[in-house]
Amino acid sequence: MSSDNSDAGVTMIASERRAVGAIALISMIRMFGLFALLPVLSLYAAELRGATPLLIGLAVGAYGLTQAGFQIPLGALSDRVGRVPVILLGLAIFAMGSVLAALSDSIHGVIAGRLLQGAGAISATLTALITDVTREEVRTRSMAIFGIGIGVSFMLAMIAGPLVAAKFGVRSLFWVAAVLAIVAGLLLKLIPDVPRTSKSSGWNLLPAFRADLLRLDFYVFLLHTIMTATFVALPFLLSRRLDMALIDHWKIYVGALLLSLIITVPLIIKDDHRGSGRLIGIAVSLILTAQLLLTFFGFSVMIVFFALALYFGGFNFLEAGLPARLSMLADDEVRGASLGVFSSAQFFGAFAGGLLGGRFLNQGQTGDVFFVCALLAGIWLALQGFGRLRTAT
Repeated sequence: MSSDNSDAGVTMIASERRAVGAIALISMIRMFGLFALLPVLSLYAAELRGATPLLIGLAVGAYGLTQAGFQIPLGALSDRVGRVPVILLGLAIFAMGSVLAALSDSIHGVIAGRLLQGAGAISATLTALITDVTREEVRTRSMAIFGIGIGVSFMLAMIAGPLVAAKFGVRSLFWVAAVLAIVAGLLLKLIPDVPRTSKSSGWNLLPAFRADLLRLDFYVFLLHTIMTATFVALPFLLSRRLDMALIDHWKIYVGALLLSLIITVPLIIKDDHRGSGRLIGIAVSLILTAQLLLTFFGFSVMIVFFALALYFGGFNFLEAGLPARLSMLADDEVRGASLGVFSSAQFFGAFAGGLLGGRFLNQGQTGDVFFVCALLAGIWLALQGFGRLRTAT
């Protein structure tokens, strides 16, 4: 399905603003519980009974693996039984996983809790719910609000996580995650008039694997591979090469993210809710430029700050535009499943990026990681055709 109308001048109606705000808030507080663990979980896991380097890594990454595995089945289930029941189920599973991890004093128990947390994979279903409650004309802006909310949650969690862990212990963050999952479930009541979606009469998922959709799935895989690999290396660059104290890292992230809005907002406004190929090419070029700056000029705080602003500008536009494009191309009866495939590709990309970053972070040589990311962005730009995305509309 498609629309030839530009979204220029089209405003979100009150029910859309309320629904999108509530969905974004649900995602924000759910993700906060996860993000707050990132700066401290590996240190905590190392002290647990039975910990080994491999198991410590698994404790950190297990969530992403089960997220990728459950996005498609839960997205497909939401096409049959509705979005809200699946979201409530996912939040309940996530809360149970958080409690299990909080009560565990062994590395194996924490891993089990993290796996269970990931099994509550509702990112695709939340995204599908946004498409259900908004018109196509405001779809990209709705996705942008959703994505920016997650970005804000990440930044707040990077600050709050270490502070809460220092005062109450890392275990308390698992309890916080469980409580926030319950709060997120209650916030579903803020969404006005949740529509009854067109329910699938069968389990034929082949329409979710059309070539035009798989191309977008591959794009988001590359996007999150580059993102995760970048953030494997970036803390080492800031700490070892630029001599920034770990407690100050959040400042450069937040500043760069705010500056990047100068790039992201005009791109989203220009995009006409279509996932324009030319603008995708511009966004990928920004990511490529940022990676090259980090590779060859990462010896200056100002250059790194500027590079991150370019990176966030391209990343945030693609994070909003790619799912908006896919949601409009997907068939109505398998939209949840299509977004499930998309989300699975995203999480598999994050997992691949972690492996890639670890593989090329040889003796702390961060430039190697950034150069590989630049190569991936260059390949993406070539495949994309310098901004000519051709899909059926």
